[in-house]
Amino acid sequence: MSYQVLARKWRPRKFAELVGQEHVVRALTNALDTGRMHHAYLFTGTRGVGKTTIARIFAKSLNCERGESADPCGECAVCTAVDAGRFVDLLEIDAASNTGVDDVREVIENAQYAPARGRFKVYLVDEVHMLSKPAFNALLKTLEEPPPHVKFLLATTDPQKLPVTVLSRCLKFNLKRLLPEQISGQMRHILGAENIPYEDAAIAELARGADGSLRDGLSLLDQAIAYGGGSLRVDDVRAMLGSVARGQVMGVLQALADGNGETLMTECTRIASFSPDFGGVLDDLASVLHRIQLIQLVPGYRPDDEGDDSALAALAQQFAPEDVQLYYQIATTGRRDLSLAPDARTGFEMALLRMLAFRPGDSSGAPVERPAASAAPRAAAPMPPRAAAPVANERMHVASVTEAPRAAPAPVAPAPVAAREPVARDANGLPHWESLIEQANLRGPLGQLAQNAALRGREGQTLILALQPAHMHLAVEPMMGQMEDRISQALGERIKLRFTEERTAVSETPAARAANAREAAQSAAEQAIDEDPLVQSLKREFGARVVPQSIKPFEN
Repeated sequence: MSYQVLARKWRPRKFAELVGQEHVVRALTNALDTGRMHHAYLFTGTRGVGKTTIARIFAKSLNCERGESADPCGECAVCTAVDAGRFVDLLEIDAASNTGVDDVREVIENAQYAPARGRFKVYLVDEVHMLSKPAFNALLKTLEEPPPHVKFLLATTDPQKLPVTVLSRCLKFNLKRLLPEQISGQMRHILGAENIPYEDAAIAELARGADGSLRDGLSLLDQAIAYGGGSLRVDDVRAMLGSVARGQVMGVLQALADGNGETLMTECTRIASFSPDFGGVLDDLASVLHRIQLIQLVPGYRPDDEGDDSALAALAQQFAPEDVQLYYQIATTGRRDLSLAPDARTGFEMALLRMLAFRPGDSSGAPVERPAASAAPRAAAPMPPRAAAPVANERMHVASVTEAPRAAPAPVAPAPVAAREPVARDANGLPHWESLIEQANLRGPLGQLAQNAALRGREGQTLILALQPAHMHLAVEPMMGQMEDRISQALGERIKLRFTEERTAVSETPAARAANAREAAQSAAEQAIDEDPLVQSLKREFGARVVPQSIKPFEN
């Protein structure tokens, strides 16, 4: 007998065998038990969470020879035919490869005929969002008033692309991404039934790698069993996935907490020796920082899926909460920018060196001693007004990679800055904010903070800036100090900044104006394409259609 992959062999055949999705199972079970069934159901969710599996079980429940029930027998001719994929009254249509109006017309024409064997003719349309607009139009009338013996089960990973006229005719169920513990629990059940030895740490690695998809998790499990020669060991799984032990990530954070560049580079070299996916390592780093922040700021929080609680608590004592926020942002930004680096390892190391470079320091270059967050869970205390902080504490300390012993250098005066063009000002004397951003050369994270702020006014030497709540996390100490220095140089006077939270600030920021300009340019480009005579001719003569995502405006 040929080998059957685990994802197919262990595919649920009853609602009771499903992992997660209890909210969907409960609704469908009640509908079947009471006979109050809709004619069209839409199942949405990411790949591998059970959309088509639920649809097939529902089709079995409707047509089981022992009667309509939420618990089909699984033994009659209908149930076995559905499980084998050969039940004549269950018509599965892959919309990704059958997108045209002719494919839908065939469905509509066949829908009027009574089912051959069962009580209902069930149409399961997978990836329904891939249907063309004419195909959707052809389907609408039948979807609204189907024959009484027809049920439509639609599945999609991208419901945003469905016309609202289709959405309004269906009962919609959104399937959730599975949690790592749900995936690992199912893996343990399968491995026990298959008599395959395993290590718990190996299952935890696979469950994280599944990214919420049980099907992906079981595919990785198949691969890991083959890689390990019939058993599941954590070292084999990490080598297969290109991941590293959580302890390696903790070592990186400890080096950052100590400000030890030499140890940091040693940890980087050790991690690189595993030939890992450096993007995955940065993801792990961000995940650990997230847990550290929860320990610092959420009362009663305890890691429930990690074995290194004490190590996390120790790091929570050594880092200040605002530094954890900054390091998290650097990790996620570094993950996004890996493809722009000369190579992945360089991008990874530069992200870590950026964290080291942004360690807080005083004007002498020595690290600042400041109270660490308590390891005991506590509520976040309100931060004092930033204007009260001494100027000396706003300077940055760039740590040496070698950390060789040396005398603390004397304070260095700012380098002379070339004369700049005067910053444009409005009638009230306030600087024009977008011109000031350009003049102060605010780029990268500083530019992101500035572009999402709106200048509200000035009080003495303090500029007042408004931020939406979603962007308040950007206004943290290291970046604010740098931003003040650059704006002060651009204006030729010492300036402080104060950020206030304002929900309506988004419409007046440079970022919002730039987004509106891009949207207008995109709309003009789409209209120009739509009105182009050649395009109109292709539509008329060949039934062509323009893919909206393929249209991009010219950039100056």
